[in-house]
Amino acid sequence: MGGVSETHAGWTFLTSHARVLATIAEDHRIRIRDIAARCRLTERAVQKIISDLEEDGYLTHTREGRTNAYRIEPGTILRHPAEAGMPVEALLSVLARHDAQRDERPRRSPPAPRRARDSESAG
Repeated sequence: MGGVSETHAGWTFLTSHARVLATIAEDHRIRIRDIAARCRLTERAVQKIISDLEEDGYLTHTREGRTNAYRIEPGTILRHPAEAGMPVEALLSVLARHDAQRDERPRRSPPAPRRARDSESAG
């Protein structure tokens, strides 16, 4: 049905709204189903978040055939008083930079598992 929702105990750095917006920033024609899967939310939750973001002026969409094309309003100011004056594009640029750095890191292969015989003969 919808995206894979996982139970999570504890806190996280990013809200679901930030995750959805960052996902849309990467692909302006992404489907709600794909946003839900990537953000580990239900499709209904993603629809509500998109509605919230549109209502507050962070996001608009236009219908293109059977899909939506989203447009992020980059100058829209973040809501929390602690980020007073910071536009949403500043947050998205930090998130995009983080994703780019993660993609550039060399991938290390996991160490080969040690067999029981190897550890017995070493001792």
